[in-house]
Amino acid sequence: MSAFRIAAGALLLVLAAALASAAFAQQSPSPAAPGPAAAPKPKPATPSPAAPAATGGDIQPTLLGQYGDWGAYTASPGGSKICFALAKPKSSKTEPAGRTRDQSYMFVSSRPADKVKNEVSVIIGYPFKTSSDATAEIGGTKFAMYTQNDGAWIKNVTEEARMVDAMRKGADLTVKGTSGRGTQSTDQYSLKGLPQALDKIEQECR
Repeated sequence: MSAFRIAAGALLLVLAAALASAAFAQQSPSPAAPGPAAAPKPKPATPSPAAPAATGGDIQPTLLGQYGDWGAYTASPGGSKICFALAKPKSSKTEPAGRTRDQSYMFVSSRPADKVKNEVSVIIGYPFKTSSDATAEIGGTKFAMYTQNDGAWIKNVTEEARMVDAMRKGADLTVKGTSGRGTQSTDQYSLKGLPQALDKIEQECR
């Protein structure tokens, strides 16, 4: 199960990088601006070399709609359709302060070909401390998250539906983790617009 999720996480990282690069290009008035600098870079620890091959070349996601702080997207890497809701944190902090990290993202993704629906995952922006758990907290309810490289997924998959339901009803979600260097991070995500984004990807990836 973990290898399957890691591969999916690597794919989401590639899609997030494509989105970030496109957004940077749209915002930058200078065609000489280096777009890749705005995209999260796969770390050596991330099993991403296989991801570009898996995506074939069609890695640019299509925006289905922007709902509050969440975007609903679809893509067909390698011919397999994937739909996902994506958000960036509204606030981030690290302890010690000032430690550098790449952009973090939260996804809720569905892959009909793999019979996966509403899988919650996080790309944290640094390699997690080996064998450490991350935590996601919604309205006082905490969910342990399994970590591998720079990705995290809910540890007990039987709780995933409950977590998604809590996300639909909640106002914000806080993810905490520890990097391999011992840096502690706290990312707070707004959940505004998530229910609408989830409804949209459910329609698109039935």
